[in-house]
Amino acid sequence: QVQLVESGGGLVQAGGSLRLSCVASISIDLCNSMGWYRQAPGEEREMVATITTGGSTDYADAVQGRFTISRDSAKNAVYLQMNDLKSEDTAVYYCNGERVIPTYDGTYPRTYWGQGTQVTVSS
Repeated sequence: QVQLVESGGGLVQAGGSLRLSCVASISIDLCNSMGWYRQAPGEEREMVATITTGGSTDYADAVQGRFTISRDSAKNAVYLQMNDLKSEDTAVYYCNGERVIPTYDGTYPRTYWGQGTQVTVSS
């Protein structure tokens, strides 16, 4: 079973920074994309940032300019650098991997999720 393990969450004052890490049990190059999603209490899970194997990135409007996603294939890891944190960023952050496995009759999409790491920003 593929495992994604997040770390780096915690309590930080507004305006501060945190760096989240996600380490995968498989090569992240096997996933077409890796990403970070977050979910606040009572809210739907939302995309924060994604990065493809080619290095292309995408960010939610709310974090554009403040967050940076990166990857290190040698370490099977993906990171999320979060700067200028706001109270609205408070949520559980989940690492995500999207893998497409070729099959005899096409492809098999597979999604992986980490257990989540709590980020709390105090105002």
